[in-house]
Amino acid sequence: MKKALSTLSVLTLAFSLVLAGCGTGGNGNAGEASGKAETPAAAPAKEQTGPLTINQSLPNKEILSKGPNGENAVSAKTLQLTPEELAKIKQGNYKAALAMHYAGNDWSTAQIKGLKETFAKMGIEVIATTDANFKSEKQVSDIETILSKKPNIIVSIPVDPVSTAAAYKKAAAEGVKLVFMDNKPNGLEHGKDYVSVVSADNYGNGVEAAHVMAKAIGEQGDIGVIFHDADFFVTKQRTDAFEKTIKENYPNIKIVERGGIAGPNDGEKVASAMLTKHPNLKGIFVVWDVPAEGALAAARSAGRNDLAITTIDLGTNVALDIAQGGMIKGLGAQLPYDQGVAEAILAAYALLGKETPPYVAVPALQVTKENILDSWKTVYQVDAPNTIQNAAKK
Repeated sequence: MKKALSTLSVLTLAFSLVLAGCGTGGNGNAGEASGKAETPAAAPAKEQTGPLTINQSLPNKEILSKGPNGENAVSAKTLQLTPEELAKIKQGNYKAALAMHYAGNDWSTAQIKGLKETFAKMGIEVIATTDANFKSEKQVSDIETILSKKPNIIVSIPVDPVSTAAAYKKAAAEGVKLVFMDNKPNGLEHGKDYVSVVSADNYGNGVEAAHVMAKAIGEQGDIGVIFHDADFFVTKQRTDAFEKTIKENYPNIKIVERGGIAGPNDGEKVASAMLTKHPNLKGIFVVWDVPAEGALAAARSAGRNDLAITTIDLGTNVALDIAQGGMIKGLGAQLPYDQGVAEAILAAYALLGKETPPYVAVPALQVTKENILDSWKTVYQVDAPNTIQNAAKK
């Protein structure tokens, strides 16, 4: 790591949007005008007639990511509640709460929707949904308020794994079942303090971005990589996967330049310098979608409309460029709705006394122009905005 950030809190506050993927764009129903997503109310619970699972039509891909402590991942597709288990959960009159790090983007909106709809199917009441707005002290206060309501379950993503740890430890000591998104607080132990950590297959999504890049440039030529210049395991897995896949599978593609970004707004500056130094560059991989938008702007400014860009996370702006057949050729996408479903199922496992894996991941999804509309619906559980639909049909 070339730059050391002063505290872990600063790191997490600055880059929680990376964990919360899918950019900052709205999905057409996400309250874009206020800059904060409106979390949809849970749909009326439908009577569950079969096992409760995540979307089983997702690809049966091997999960390639590791957990925060190097744990091997279990695929979220293997999780299920039988009708008998569901009936038992419904008899418990359980209560759940969601303590978000930030609730103002597509990723959080989709996660919350998946959680609420799945808990509704279980007869579990969601008594609170809080938004810490990236402030660890606010999240600690939120957890204290939630605990006063006596929940059985808390699903959360810590703003700062260090400064929030005591609050989560207190919740665990009170018997609350804790399920975490993407990361866990420091010092908490699986099985003793928390149920599981659920994430996207970030490594797998990096692999998908590499394959899209190779196809876009005819499996040969020089490319650049824009990575996240911080010791952050989620984004590091993405870049490691991309680079390893290129090096091992595409010997005629050479990574000739790497540039680090400290934040989402650095993409244009780093890409511009890269294109100036290597005017014949055929492609650039960018570690997530918002800085990829900056790379797109840099390429346009340089008159490089032939450049191929790939990234991770399906935000509105990159989705539109993919649909238009632009420079962004495709990406690996997280599946936040299904991640929420998996988190709710794992909470039920804990209530039933079932064994839970320490780390669970939802399969990676490759997104290109050919499947952009289907992919949007898979990721967000709603149709793509009209602008993306119209572009895809041209």
